[in-house]
Amino acid sequence: MDGIGTTKNKIKAFEWFLKSENKYTINKNKNDEFNLNLKLAISGNADAQNNLADYYENGKIINKNEKKAFEWYFKSAKNGNSLAQNNLAICYLNSIGIDKNEKLAFDWFSKSASKQNNLAEFNLAYCYLNGIGTIKSKKNAFNLYLKLGNLGQKDAQNNLGYCYYYGVGTHKSYYINDDVFKSFFESASKGCDVGKFNLGYCFKNGIGIEKDEVYALESYLEAAESENSMAQNNLGYCYYYGIGTNKNEKEAFEWYLKSTKSGNLIGQINLGICYLKGIGIDKDEVKAFDLYSKSAHAGNGLAQNFLATCYLYGIGINIKDEKKAFEWYLTSAFTKCDKGRYNLGYCYENGIGTCKDEKEAAKWYLKSAKAGNLMAQNNIANCYLNGIGIDKNNNKAFEWYKTSAEKGCILGQYYLGYCYENGIGTVKDQKKAFEWYFKSAEGENPKAQNDLGDCYHYGIGTDKNEKEAFDWYMKSAIAGCAKGQCNLGYCYDNGINTNVNHGKAFEWYLKAAESGNASAQNNLGFCYQYGKGVKLDYKKAFEWYTKSSNNENAYGYFNLGECYYGGIGIDKNLEEAIIWYKKALNNGIKNAEIKLNNIYSLYKTKLTIEKIERIETS
Repeated sequence: MDGIGTTKNKIKAFEWFLKSENKYTINKNKNDEFNLNLKLAISGNADAQNNLADYYENGKIINKNEKKAFEWYFKSAKNGNSLAQNNLAICYLNSIGIDKNEKLAFDWFSKSASKQNNLAEFNLAYCYLNGIGTIKSKKNAFNLYLKLGNLGQKDAQNNLGYCYYYGVGTHKSYYINDDVFKSFFESASKGCDVGKFNLGYCFKNGIGIEKDEVYALESYLEAAESENSMAQNNLGYCYYYGIGTNKNEKEAFEWYLKSTKSGNLIGQINLGICYLKGIGIDKDEVKAFDLYSKSAHAGNGLAQNFLATCYLYGIGINIKDEKKAFEWYLTSAFTKCDKGRYNLGYCYENGIGTCKDEKEAAKWYLKSAKAGNLMAQNNIANCYLNGIGIDKNNNKAFEWYKTSAEKGCILGQYYLGYCYENGIGTVKDQKKAFEWYFKSAEGENPKAQNDLGDCYHYGIGTDKNEKEAFDWYMKSAIAGCAKGQCNLGYCYDNGINTNVNHGKAFEWYLKAAESGNASAQNNLGFCYQYGKGVKLDYKKAFEWYTKSSNNENAYGYFNLGECYYGGIGIDKNLEEAIIWYKKALNNGIKNAEIKLNNIYSLYKTKLTIEKIERIETS
């Protein structure tokens, strides 16, 4: 408009500029609206400049052009328009028509907020909360959300509930739960979908209100019908577990599917579980793998953990791949997924997909344990108890078992009982040992069921009760615990709360012996030696005593000595007999001493001094 090559004429210049812009309008019926705003914008009207920028940013009336949108927002903002200042900040924040610049985004949000623009104040709170363009200040974020919440801004009310719940910018306390519920309730009442979702969470967990699963379901449903993907996922969870409604796996699957279609990664994981286990849909491991893979590649740590498990066990793929399993567990662990960290520790402890490294195992178990993973808490306790990758420390072992047990880990409960029974890291307390064994046994832990049977059998922390002992040994045995199977066999062998039945005793001893239980192997040898519940067979008796001895069973040592001494299933061999009797004696079998004295007194004349000395030092 400087009169280049002709006489300067502002009116003509504007007309040609208008024609140029009209070439790109996509809604000819709204040309007048666009032309009016363009005319006003050129003349410096800040509102019209903001409107024009909005047209360009969103492709309203005219073709979308983010660069021009930015330019008009900038002009409007410079002219003091608070809406444009907020919008310009968004351009800087999200690289709309300009390179990203968080500092300038913060500055423009601040300018707009200083003019009491509520939307800018909300965005400014977000900047303070996340340290965008400024130093992170949770207190400033909280104060802005509180101000806006009091003004009735629904999104701010939801975020205020978040602040109260997590103690962001304010003190977290039991009484704050009332403020949590109130904030989410007000937000939900004004139609905020996220507020409805969070209100459902409050009802489900009794936060600031009496627990009410029906109301929780209703709140989730309202939010889910408004396309809130987390609510859709949680609604699937409610239908799967029957929370606030009848259990319905098909409905669970449908809501997980909707959540997945809405782009929710957790919903995608749960949909994968449905395909993996055939919940509400035909089982399809390949689809499960594909869903985990998509979510994992999108950066979800939990999905990365599940994908690793698929590679580890060959789920949904043709072949197992321990190396890839390890790599995905590692990726998951670095996203701070507690399950990924636990499984990475397990890989290091057992050399799965990587070199065995107990120090690394302990490190990752500890990270996962501190994040609240119950199995990791149990396993780091094991590390402290046995000095695996970390200095042995019974006190720390006890504390981690206790933490795991109190949160419901049945393994942690079992080992806590073991600590109390044996005084590991704590004062010996048989009553508490019994109580924790009982909790773990009720949680279907076969080892705890066996040890609970021992408590009833021997009166450890409770009155002796042979019926209870038999019942718990039976549960443990059926669940596959070798010790439980051996003890059940002993009950049948000796008529403890049941009729003597050597045949059943033999059967249970055999199951336990084949699983490597040394006591059962010894008892099985005894069955073969004397024909109890099975045809007499000295050779097999000798074989089972040998297996028991190889597993360091004291009675196995003694009975193997008997075999060599008496030629049972093997040629007589006094030297071997002495060796095994001595091992039995060193492990507390007093009868071995009598046997050794008999040998020395009866056969000393047959054995040279050199042989006796050699045997005694062997």
